[in-house]
Amino acid sequence: MTHDHDPALRPTPAQTEAALNPPPGRTGGDLVVETLTGLGATTVFGLPGQHALGMFDALRRSDLTYVGLRVENNAGFAADAYGRITGEAAPLLLSTGPGALTSLAALQEAAAASAPVLAISSQIPSAGLGGGRHGYLHELPDQAASFRGVVKSVHTVRTQSQIPSAIAAAWKSALTVPHGPVWVEIPQDVLLDGTSLPVVTALDATPEELVPRPELTAAAADLLSKAARPAVIAGGGVVRADASGKLLALAERLNAPVVTTFGGKGAFPWEHPLSLQSWLEDRHTTDFLEDADVLLVVGSGLGELSSNYHTFKPRGRVIQIEADLGKLESNHPALGIHADARPALQALLETVDERTDEDAADRVREVLGKVRDRIAAQELTLEQNVLASVRRALPAGSPSFWDMTILAYWAWSAFDAKSPNTMHSAQGAGGLGYGFPAALGAAAADRTRPVLAVSGDGGALYSIAELATARQYDLDVTWLIVDDGGYGILREYMTDAFGQATATELTRPDYVALAESFGVPGVRTTPEDLETDLSNALDRPGPSVVVLPAVLRMFAPTHLA
Repeated sequence: MTHDHDPALRPTPAQTEAALNPPPGRTGGDLVVETLTGLGATTVFGLPGQHALGMFDALRRSDLTYVGLRVENNAGFAADAYGRITGEAAPLLLSTGPGALTSLAALQEAAAASAPVLAISSQIPSAGLGGGRHGYLHELPDQAASFRGVVKSVHTVRTQSQIPSAIAAAWKSALTVPHGPVWVEIPQDVLLDGTSLPVVTALDATPEELVPRPELTAAAADLLSKAARPAVIAGGGVVRADASGKLLALAERLNAPVVTTFGGKGAFPWEHPLSLQSWLEDRHTTDFLEDADVLLVVGSGLGELSSNYHTFKPRGRVIQIEADLGKLESNHPALGIHADARPALQALLETVDERTDEDAADRVREVLGKVRDRIAAQELTLEQNVLASVRRALPAGSPSFWDMTILAYWAWSAFDAKSPNTMHSAQGAGGLGYGFPAALGAAAADRTRPVLAVSGDGGALYSIAELATARQYDLDVTWLIVDDGGYGILREYMTDAFGQATATELTRPDYVALAESFGVPGVRTTPEDLETDLSNALDRPGPSVVVLPAVLRMFAPTHLA
């Protein structure tokens, strides 16, 4: 029996010519950028370093767009945001040792938030590998070991012929649900040595779809169809799977109220009659969810922030759809369905019965009314007005990136994201410095709309150097810095716990003058003028800084009672 070859696998005449007569002057670095191009990458982030120069030299011979940040951690945050916005694996080019290690906090955030990042680092020369102490610059006994507990997968290259396959395998890993960061490392000499290998053309690294087992979705559909008080918690997995439309259809068919986690902002329409919005740090919401006789959790592991700090104790049956196997039933017993949100919700849509429930919308209004009354009793008008001003100033389709700061904690619960995949924060790992460099990555991904970054003055000091990046690449990011003179939320936590705060107060620069020294327009605003000043900054092309001196307070927690 004979088998015909797939015509799609046959090389074109141009590919054959390139294979037989590769252009001169290519190195292992060219194999890296050719592989990235063949996989479909268009933009790369990073910083050059001595061992990585072979990759960076090859960039000038490629069509890849390079965005260079000033700190490796910030480059990682930019790649993270690029991955969240585009759904592509964002290449992050790094150098050995200190450069590589500086990216760890950003890669932890990407892992926690399931953002696809393809980190490619150099290594010391091959002769120094193996754990010996040869004294090479940037030498680590086992560099990859520093990343194994953070990234999804580690891919080690030792020869030039391994480069395309290793990067393709890493690309596939990064884009296999749950998405996440991956690590590839290549020795300096492998990158610098000349190569006679054929030019790398298109590669197939298509990730496999994670579909649910039919007996599980059948059981879930039966439970939901017969439920008296069903409810839904929608997490970031719904947003990443582009499954918000299917979630809406299912919720309406079941007449089931929906609350979104902070990572799932925008997964369900904010003003929908069945929307409980995102008030997860509220006891009224917690009580409502605990009373559900069947609770569908989609794309969330019900971790600390999604469970009102683990005070949520469901009394009914839980159905959990989760792509990350390690999160399945990790916090609550459930009918666990290991699947991506989109095919799982589609399977439920095809099998659930329509439910009538004339009281569902009334119950939602009652809960939201209790939440409003609770907040209104705490005299937090300033905080609510500031957040409302930001919402009015930000165009509906523009993405926003929030650092770990009090205004962001308000936004987690009270900000209408308007649509999926537009509000992002560092609440996955919780590190400072995310907002501004992440916004730069988003602006590099889509230059058709302005991007908002929000930081406190403490978080802003992590990212000041990236004002140079914003100016160099003319990235359309408006940076709102809420200046309260220190680490505001830690000040509040310590004062509540110990009666006074320690190590929370900061000497900081004149942010407007500092921005202007980088050639970036800056303005100091007030709560009353914030909407106008922020709107003007967002309307003006290119980077800008808006500084709001204000001491904001958090609403009272409900998990401590």
